Amino acid sequence: MTQLGLGLDLSTKRTRKREFLDEMMRVVPWARLIALIEPHYPAGKTGRPPFPIATMLQIHFMQQWFGLSDPAMEEALYDVPLYRDFAGLDGGMTRLPDESTILRFRHLLETHGLAAQMFTLVNEILSEKGLMLKTGSAVDATLISAPSSTKNGSGKRDPEMHQTKKGNQSYFGMKAHVGVDAESGLVHTVIGTAANVHDINAAEALLHGQEADVYADAGYQGIEKRCKANSVRWHVAMKPGRRRQLDLSDQLDAIYDEIERLKAGIRAKVEHPFRVLKRQFGYTKTRYRGLMKNTVQITTLFALGNLWMARKALHKA
Repeated sequence: MTQLGLGLDLSTKRTRKREFLDEMMRVVPWARLIALIEPHYPAGKTGRPPFPIATMLQIHFMQQWFGLSDPAMEEALYDVPLYRDFAGLDGGMTRLPDESTILRFRHLLETHGLAAQMFTLVNEILSEKGLMLKTGSAVDATLISAPSSTKNGSGKRDPEMHQTKKGNQSYFGMKAHVGVDAESGLVHTVIGTAANVHDINAAEALLHGQEADVYADAGYQGIEKRCKANSVRWHVAMKPGRRRQLDLSDQLDAIYDEIERLKAGIRAKVEHPFRVLKRQFGYTKTRYRGLMKNTVQITTLFALGNLWMARKALHKA
């Protein structure tokens, strides 16, 4: 690491970003993810040799964690030694990946459906280590805004995104529907839809089929009649208006209120992945046009989010 003229060693400061990257370097199953990508990666028999898969995957993940576009990622590799170090590019490399190389790698993952396969692989590893029990699930959805600007080639907003209303506020964009393990809060299923798709319409597809109990908020009222999985017990929250009418001095109403508290405590697990997505990774707005590309991105982010949430347990396992 370069030292400044005053003798300041820049490698001594453990910044939050460095700590984060070191942590993810330890918990991401790099070897198994690389093996998944390798059959689809160009051999590079002609022209310049391709960059190692590990390097490109590490760059791709940094894009997801820090919300960088392809050109911004290229510039960051030149500007930020920490990023080069994480991607293994400081060891005598004569060139750095440009934005086209970064774009081609992302397209390769999209073309072969590798984001979903990586998500599945991560969850298999977590299950192998006993971190995902699959006896119960909680389901929920979060809105993700999309750019409403029409300053693009078509002169229109993204046709696959839609307008919806939550409370008194309008949103334009998509929804990320997730099913999480009720015990650990780890995401086992991800579905991306337009924002105007009602949560209840995606609910059954969020089940993995092994759970006996499913927890959901009041927006899923009536799901019991729609769900074809008769072996599943749905625990849907009481409507807020109905709960406010409970008389807590009445013994029966007090029991109902306590049941709602217990259900809410389990259901809260589904909020943890959303917090990691939007606060830890800063993903609050779609980057691409179309549901497919954005669903691929959130699938990757939830896979990485699972590793982040399980990091302490993975160190012990």
